Amino acid sequence: MSRTPVILDTDPGIDDAVAIAAALFAPQLDLKLITTVAGNVSVEKTTRNALQLMHFWQKNIPVAQGAATPLVRKLRDAAYVHGESGMEGYAFVEHSRKPLAVPAFEAIYQYLSSNADPVTLVTIGPLTNIALLLTQYPDSRNKIKRLVMMGGSAGRGNFTPNAEFNIAIDPEAAARVFESGLEIVMCGLDVTNRAMLSPQYLQQLPLKNQTGKMLHALFSHYRSGSMTTGLRMHDLCAIAWLVKPELFTTQPCFVAVETQGTYTSGTTVVDIEGRLGRAANTQVALDIDVPGFQQWVADVLALAP
Repeated sequence: MSRTPVILDTDPGIDDAVAIAAALFAPQLDLKLITTVAGNVSVEKTTRNALQLMHFWQKNIPVAQGAATPLVRKLRDAAYVHGESGMEGYAFVEHSRKPLAVPAFEAIYQYLSSNADPVTLVTIGPLTNIALLLTQYPDSRNKIKRLVMMGGSAGRGNFTPNAEFNIAIDPEAAARVFESGLEIVMCGLDVTNRAMLSPQYLQQLPLKNQTGKMLHALFSHYRSGSMTTGLRMHDLCAIAWLVKPELFTTQPCFVAVETQGTYTSGTTVVDIEGRLGRAANTQVALDIDVPGFQQWVADVLALAP
């Protein structure tokens, strides 16, 4: 089986940890590089968390630390959802792993430049690193097969009334990415709010393997749902689309990001009806097969140690 080479840009984050597990252990994927960005917590913490996860799984995927702040705004984090460390609830062991000596956008460019085959970018945090990459190295666009993101919404938001968190944290970066001409797949709140892990599965998770024990401990501190009603796996949807796109119903749409509105900044304007007369620039996921998603999650996490 040919494996899809992937670079994962992330801000771990509890649901990021599950997405990283899926990227590592889904047999269809070949994770080449992890880059971190400020989002759920500071970039120092997201980098530490990514390195802790690599040590936990004894994987040698390089990690590059990225942007500490949005392009032009102050950082607003989500420690209220993920805990102050970003991954509260599990005592990871000490290690001596360090990030690469170059910033995330440089690490991505170096990888793209040194490999002949186009690479899939998966982004599950704010899009600051990708905007920097496209600005500093416009030619990198030709080496990116597609960008699959968790972010945005065709409906309501989860950070402001209209804006989803990853886009709202750095709307200017998101606007630059949507205007870039890249092939984009957007897995937003329309599907991620429905991508729940059931209480029954969560209860069984610690019995599966060491990864299950670790994730269950993190989930006990995760505030996107609850252990008794089910937990939303936002970031995992981007990995799921890569591996099993048939789980999703998508529609090509023109998507723009509002950067100026007093109340609407960070909103993804998804032109489902084609009212703006603009060519589609994004495949927008609008529906998800929830039982199929839940089965895939169980299957892929069972492959972890």
